[in-house]
Amino acid sequence: MTNTPAFGFEAAALRTMMASGRTVWMAGAYDGLSARLISQAGFKAVCTTGYGISGSHLGKPDVEIYTMSENLAVVAAMVEAIRGVPLVTDCDTGYGGIVNIHRTMRQFERAGVAGMIFEDQRSPKHCPCLPGPIDLVSLEEGQAKIRAAAAARLNPDTVIVARSDATTMEECIARLKAYAEAGADVVQPISGCIKSLADIRALKEAVGKPVSLQLLNWLETDLTPADIESVATFATYPLVALMTVTKALQDNLAVLAQTHSSKALPHERVSMDDFKGLIGYEDVVALQGQCM
Repeated sequence: MTNTPAFGFEAAALRTMMASGRTVWMAGAYDGLSARLISQAGFKAVCTTGYGISGSHLGKPDVEIYTMSENLAVVAAMVEAIRGVPLVTDCDTGYGGIVNIHRTMRQFERAGVAGMIFEDQRSPKHCPCLPGPIDLVSLEEGQAKIRAAAAARLNPDTVIVARSDATTMEECIARLKAYAEAGADVVQPISGCIKSLADIRALKEAVGKPVSLQLLNWLETDLTPADIESVATFATYPLVALMTVTKALQDNLAVLAQTHSSKALPHERVSMDDFKGLIGYEDVVALQGQCM
């Protein structure tokens, strides 16, 4: 018998997937509905997108405007929406120093996440998708924060992903090596410091840990699924869901505002019955009946 907490079975499932040697494909979720749609599409795990959470909930850029507790509330809703499917969570910088990392780790584990991604930017972070310089903490501080996350871990199965926003291969490898030594289970380079599939292979060999890739820019357009599966343990399309929904809403709402009619919208809508099925309406009705 292991001492795995009752809330941690999704983490054990994610570990099993990793141990299979096959790439865990994920898409980025930004709320409970998008997480459920990703799961129902057939993905075996879901990854949150901080860019998407900031954009969808605040209508603001991803510059760590939202707080740890705000992120946690969204993530907890996602866990509930896809109960049983592992959720890997973007935890940004951990929302502060060593003590903050410790609290973040414990709170998100208790919410039921299977894995957490911590990056080495100085807080408040700055999404690489946005213009402007990236300011990193020292290698020593980044390593100490990963060490703190590992020490705070309640469930040994919870996966810690260490991300580096270093802009050169040399620095990225040095940092990810240090984070791996501190207790990271998986490492994640940003696309800006890797220029080719050969770079990813060299980084993976040098660091000696499974690699997580966020499939953006050339990683999304130039690599085949076979290429990605040859190097990545986690492979995530972080923004496809968000950008798809945004485009559909822009187009349909523009027509609705102009014509004041929903009869000729450019994008088809899901039916009310299908939507009620998607969000579990029948389960709620059944539960109410059991309790009467």
